[in-house]
Amino acid sequence: MASVLNLASTTKTFRIAVIGVGLVGGEFIKQLLAFPAPSPFRLVSLSSSKATLFHPDGLSVSATSWKDELARSGRKPDLQALLRELSALVKPGQEVVLVDNTSSNDVAALYPQFLKLGVNVITPNKKAFSSELSLYEQILAASLESGARFLNEATVGAGLPIISTLKDLVATGDKVLKIEGVFSGTMSYIFNEFSTGKEGGPSFSSVVSIAREKGYTEPHPADDLNGADVARKLTILSRFIPSLRSALPNGYQSVSTKSLVPAELEGIESGDEFIKRLPEFDAHYDKMRAEAAREGKVLRFAGVVDVQAGVIKADLEKYPVTHPFATALGGSDNIIMFHTERYGARPLVVQGAGAGAAVTAMGVLSDLLKLV
Repeated sequence: MASVLNLASTTKTFRIAVIGVGLVGGEFIKQLLAFPAPSPFRLVSLSSSKATLFHPDGLSVSATSWKDELARSGRKPDLQALLRELSALVKPGQEVVLVDNTSSNDVAALYPQFLKLGVNVITPNKKAFSSELSLYEQILAASLESGARFLNEATVGAGLPIISTLKDLVATGDKVLKIEGVFSGTMSYIFNEFSTGKEGGPSFSSVVSIAREKGYTEPHPADDLNGADVARKLTILSRFIPSLRSALPNGYQSVSTKSLVPAELEGIESGDEFIKRLPEFDAHYDKMRAEAAREGKVLRFAGVVDVQAGVIKADLEKYPVTHPFATALGGSDNIIMFHTERYGARPLVVQGAGAGAAVTAMGVLSDLLKLV
């Protein structure tokens, strides 16, 4: 990890293009521009869904001016043009970095082209690393061919050091036996509130509704309750384990995933309508909570990568009330346990806020510093 001292002494310069300037993108720009001078980082491009700015020597923007500058730009975003502009900046001693803060499939599909032309890719976008294996293999091949790196720490656990920990375990020769965790901040909040080890408690629909009001869920809660987000994160992690790299040909769709969306509500397009009808199914969730409580357990939506058994699944599991998944979590925390040969008796545990713009942007920025 680069320190401020490294930044001041590095002879490299970094030309950085940012796509996606919403919550995470805006926070990343704020953190990037806060580095003291002399900084090796030059922001050469900013792109929203409507406008783009580019200058090869760096944009003349500040933390307070960039939004207005971008809004005044009359230039429409063009990914192919950006690809050409960035590739022209690649030269010895000058690293070029694409920072993708979107959740766009279109941007993700272009990673192999950016990498092949020597542009490093850093992103919290899960799409490219959790979709079809063929795209992931193209990314690996392009990175290997050019030497440009792709870094995606923030795709799992926001700023938590989950991917970097897994990479270090594998690179140093430890044998990963199993990874299990609560990977979704949304699901963490919902079940921390709903299932505490006691038979009674708030209804499932009321907890989901409050989570939505607090901004923990997507506008349509089914996008969280279907388990796809957890399945994507499990896909990303499994592909860093050599024996499982090819285990999920269709990415997250190959993961055994339990959806918590009632079958009768699967076709509902409106988030408001979904929330309105969810109380019809409270009795089902109450019954599961009561059964778990009678066993001295809580319900948690967990993800498991069992390397030995070859099982990768996202499911609603029961854990004893003494288990860390029951006792250690608060709010929308993530917790991930690495069971390995070296960490045999007690797993290596990473825990903390797994969502939020500031910590996600920190994860993105930490990847940028790995290039210094």
